Amino acid sequence: MSAKKTIIALSLIATSLIVKAQNHRFDPPWNKPLESKVMFTVPGIDNVPDLYGDISDPQLVIFFAGNQFMCVDELLAAFKLKYPQYQRVFAETLPPGILANQIAGGSVTIGNMRITYKPDIYTAGKNAIDKMDIFTKTEAYANNRLAIMVKKGNPKQLKSLVDLGGKDIRVSMPNLQTEGIGKQIEAAYVKAGGESLRKTILEDKVKDSTTYLTKIHHRETPMRILYDQSDAGPVWYSEAYYQQMIGHPIDLVELPQNENVPAQYVAGSLKTAPHPQAAKDFMDFLISAEAKVIYKKYGFSTN
Repeated sequence: MSAKKTIIALSLIATSLIVKAQNHRFDPPWNKPLESKVMFTVPGIDNVPDLYGDISDPQLVIFFAGNQFMCVDELLAAFKLKYPQYQRVFAETLPPGILANQIAGGSVTIGNMRITYKPDIYTAGKNAIDKMDIFTKTEAYANNRLAIMVKKGNPKQLKSLVDLGGKDIRVSMPNLQTEGIGKQIEAAYVKAGGESLRKTILEDKVKDSTTYLTKIHHRETPMRILYDQSDAGPVWYSEAYYQQMIGHPIDLVELPQNENVPAQYVAGSLKTAPHPQAAKDFMDFLISAEAKVIYKKYGFSTN
């Protein structure tokens, strides 16, 4: 090969690598950001999709279990319309285990930003809420079920949780230590394929790196599948449903009822709520007909 052809070939390879490295077409935020005089979001650089609203002097602070992120825009807009006295609302949609640690420790740092706000409301799965003695009141308000998220067309032809145990299947799996969904998925593995399937996916495949443990599965799992880093990921049904709603090339695999492990979402008003009246008003709103319509729109079921 001539020197000129070699240079051209290397140039094309370098360009291909740069394009691949800078491919952020599926990056969040997937919600619609609030309007501001300066709109400055840089994919892969300055992008904080799990913090919402007004960081300055909020009148209400809500910690949502992260898999509800798709509902937040409409939920807060409807709440502000019904309760116009609250216009400065701040919300987080991090994994519930991280939010619980934030409540216990008093702060969280993301990038260079340290947040020390105390929440008025915390939402999580019923099992987690039942173990916490920090609430004045709790309310159940929505339900969900598990599904498998795969790339559009399901190229690996996955049909069940058992298929995720295949040696060539790259699985994106929530971390059991911080992500509430992890325990439900673990139980579903046992229901579908016994202890051997649980061990294969959560131990053996972790060791050989064909199971990837996420820190924030509601962002990482869809992105890993969309960018061909994972083949599949067990998720809440609403998460795969939402990716389809926004036009991303994602499919979902339904799980049979006898292999599924449903979840019930519960909200709690904290004893230490800085804004107790706002907390009461939001709790009332969360179980209202208006809120139920929003949750149903995004693939949840309601009581």
